[in-house]
Amino acid sequence: MPPSELQASNKTGPPATQITKESVRMRLCVALLAVLLPMGACATSPHGHDAMATGIFVVPDLPVTIFDRDGAPATYLDILDAASDADVVVIGESHGHEVGLAFAGEVFEDLLQSRPGTALSMEFYERDQQVALDDYLQGVTDAEAFARAAHRSEGNDPPGHRRMLEAARSAGAAVIAANAPRRYVTLARKEGFDRLRSLTPEQSRLFVIPETPPGGRYKDDFVELMSGMFADGSHGTPTPKDQIPAMVEATFRSQSVWDATMADSIARTVRTTRPVVHVVGRFHSDFEGGTIQLLRRQMPHLRIVRLSMIIAGDQAVTEIAKEDLGRADFVIYSGTLDDSSPSPSTSPTAREPAGESTPVSGS
Repeated sequence: MPPSELQASNKTGPPATQITKESVRMRLCVALLAVLLPMGACATSPHGHDAMATGIFVVPDLPVTIFDRDGAPATYLDILDAASDADVVVIGESHGHEVGLAFAGEVFEDLLQSRPGTALSMEFYERDQQVALDDYLQGVTDAEAFARAAHRSEGNDPPGHRRMLEAARSAGAAVIAANAPRRYVTLARKEGFDRLRSLTPEQSRLFVIPETPPGGRYKDDFVELMSGMFADGSHGTPTPKDQIPAMVEATFRSQSVWDATMADSIARTVRTTRPVVHVVGRFHSDFEGGTIQLLRRQMPHLRIVRLSMIIAGDQAVTEIAKEDLGRADFVIYSGTLDDSSPSPSTSPTAREPAGESTPVSGS
């Protein structure tokens, strides 16, 4: 691909407009008027946008607290500003958390307004489900047929994901099944990359093998986490200590296939459509996680904005936690709407085991 095609300035699609941002501002201020009046209405944050006087902005009906990567208070409109100028927006979610997923839906819907044609890329759909997605988006199948074809259920299709999918469908936007099918990821873990390389071209288009797996803090955190899980039997029977290193390395091999495939799916899409909003478990994107590393290797000039959704529960958040500094461009602490939300947690957890040990995917 010529270097000129990699330049972030060559964006596809119409640019963000000030009119859209002003309409968002009005919507947010009106919705919060009753709360803000005692504090002097919509105050101006250091970033130049509307915020509560404390610098902590509450999206309508969503208890969230937002900080930038350096720990300074930020607002929802700061996120929209940054996202509107980005080539790729990565939303690192805490899987299944109601408030965080609703927040992600807000961001995606507002980007669809300011940047029509924004594409949605999702970890939670695998490449062999792309036709099922396209059939539903194009009206070939109905919701019930789509759920059957894409193997959707309450357990793997939370309201926040459905909201984003329906928003894309209404706007005529593309939705990308970004991930590698689990059977090939499992094969990488059990039999190695050479086994994947032996498969047919038709099979091989469904996954990507990284030339060099991601590393740095991402791998260090993965090794620490999975070593503990194997040792304490989180996925079943505790693993003998001398077997843990080999099992962790094999599991990281499969994790790398997920990261490489998602990075490739984003890169393929962003060459013709910008921005791309990629929704993924935050372990893959926090602190320049594996998906981000491999995407930057392919397209180093991309402007990537990363969000990390951290479950705060009912705890009041007034400043960023020291361990969250630099986690993402924006760190969003998500509260709870009621007692049905998951218990507070900031530790990455494993994907659904599907009957066997599987790589880390989110939190």
